[in-house]
Amino acid sequence: MTEQSPFPPGTESDSLLARRDLLRVGGISVAATALPAALTSAAPAASPARSPVDSVIFLWMGGGVTHIDSFDPKPHAPEEIRGTLGAISTSLPGVQFGEPMQGLAPLADQLCLVRSFSHDSNDHLLSQVYTLSGRKVGRNELFSEPNLGAVVSHLLGPRQGLPGYIAVPGITRPGPPPHNLFVGGWLGNEHAPFCLGGQPEQPDFTVGKKLDDPPPEHDEELYPRELSYLPELTVGRISRRVSLRESLERAARVAEETARQQTVDGNYESALHLLTAPSVQNAFDLSSEPDAIRKRYGRTKIGGRCLMARRLVEAGARFVMVDYGYDPDYGNLWDIHNAASQNFPHVSKMCMRGYNLAGMDRAFAGLLTDLRERGLNERTLVVFLTEFGRTPKINGNGGRDHWGMCGSMFFAGGGVQAGQVIGETDAQAAWPLTPPHGPADIAATIYHALGIDPETRIRDREGRPHPVLDHGRLIPGVLA
Repeated sequence: MTEQSPFPPGTESDSLLARRDLLRVGGISVAATALPAALTSAAPAASPARSPVDSVIFLWMGGGVTHIDSFDPKPHAPEEIRGTLGAISTSLPGVQFGEPMQGLAPLADQLCLVRSFSHDSNDHLLSQVYTLSGRKVGRNELFSEPNLGAVVSHLLGPRQGLPGYIAVPGITRPGPPPHNLFVGGWLGNEHAPFCLGGQPEQPDFTVGKKLDDPPPEHDEELYPRELSYLPELTVGRISRRVSLRESLERAARVAEETARQQTVDGNYESALHLLTAPSVQNAFDLSSEPDAIRKRYGRTKIGGRCLMARRLVEAGARFVMVDYGYDPDYGNLWDIHNAASQNFPHVSKMCMRGYNLAGMDRAFAGLLTDLRERGLNERTLVVFLTEFGRTPKINGNGGRDHWGMCGSMFFAGGGVQAGQVIGETDAQAAWPLTPPHGPADIAATIYHALGIDPETRIRDREGRPHPVLDHGRLIPGVLA
């Protein structure tokens, strides 16, 4: 579903690697994202400065999370604005969250909450590309710009056998028709995310009958299919098949003679490591987690995905995106227009469901608590982001529509000056009263936390230089 912006105009490889199956042995296919940064045809940029952050967990809730029912309630507004939900106190004096946020309210002192998130589009696709990349695009550029994680993958590369950019599970396909916006863009498919969910069996989550009140409990299988192989296929047999493939590819390289193809030998080493290293295999295995930890996050899809993100950064992953918002069981669960086809209750009731705001809150609280208890929070930057907020006024169907002008997001963890709220909105959470901060500013802040200068020039696959960001600036006060 798309809407026109309310603003007037002017406001705010192919070759050997393309045959890459890399390894395709029985059911094995290891993604290009597992490979070293040197495999891109673009020249590597200068090494980033040392930063206080090793990893990023990017909590990306595609679809437009309602800010007024979560992080920016207006308890004194009329009911057609605030709904029927109450506001609750947090650990920050004078700061309230919406009633569904029972888990994060006591942890507000660990957050840097930004209530002045704002930009000029109400269109899902354009806004999602903007939030995923930090770059504004037109309709013809939906797949051209690299995701933030792709840039991080390119500049910093994989670590400890894990791809530089991982999506958990990476199945969101906004539309209609469904679009895969998790891309490497002009950096190439080498830096698209390694998606644990692979290709969704039904990309269009708007079709198919949904239950009136689907259960939130769900033990989702997140172990990558690419890393599963038949028990009888031993490491020795894999190695022999890889050796044969290497011989064939070396013969092809003699014929084709390109610098890019001369780096292919490294592909196999990385791919084989993914298939055989116990530390990598174990990182993707949620079954070893104690039941108490599973319950802390919630035995829901969003709970399991956040727990997987913690396991991956603990194992050394550099950039992990938790993807939640378009779902075969729940539909486009943040896009709560409450159109007849959505089969949703009133927004105030929807937000309290265990797969909506209440479940998101529990999973996020579980993640922040778990990171702190394990000593991972000091080196892990956690970022919650969605493409826009929702309309302050509840529509005639009991839902909220697209609202790019105002929303909420937060930073937490490594390098963040926590325990503060940046920005203020009007009495209806419709407009920021303080300077707005858009997706490019959030991207700039993430890059700064990682020690990446947003003005760094990186080259695309044709050798053309691009700035890491073409606009946007560090949000003042976020980083310590």
